[in-house]
Amino acid sequence: MLQEVIETKLHEAFNPLYLWVENESYMHNVPPGSESHFKVVIVSEEFEGLRLIQRHRKVNMALSEELAGKVHALSIHTLTQSEWAREQGNVPKTPGCLGGDKNCA
Repeated sequence: MLQEVIETKLHEAFNPLYLWVENESYMHNVPPGSESHFKVVIVSEEFEGLRLIQRHRKVNMALSEELAGKVHALSIHTLTQSEWAREQGNVPKTPGCLGGDKNCA
């Protein structure tokens, strides 16, 4: 499963305090069982002192092979331990699919 590959690569790259990877493909106009749209929430000391764009670039680099292939969309939420505590474990909900033709499942 692609989700497991993503989880493994992120664990190896960031040694996260918390990691959540969710396959959100079901929310989009794709065939059942697809693995093309993912949401990642990752809390790591690796993000201390980095701007958001730098954090996202690190995640993108760790998943470059997947992003060049089957992954169509990746929602990334990167936090430090103090940011995670301040957010009380809450991350933004994923909005509904708007898709190019507005025809999303």
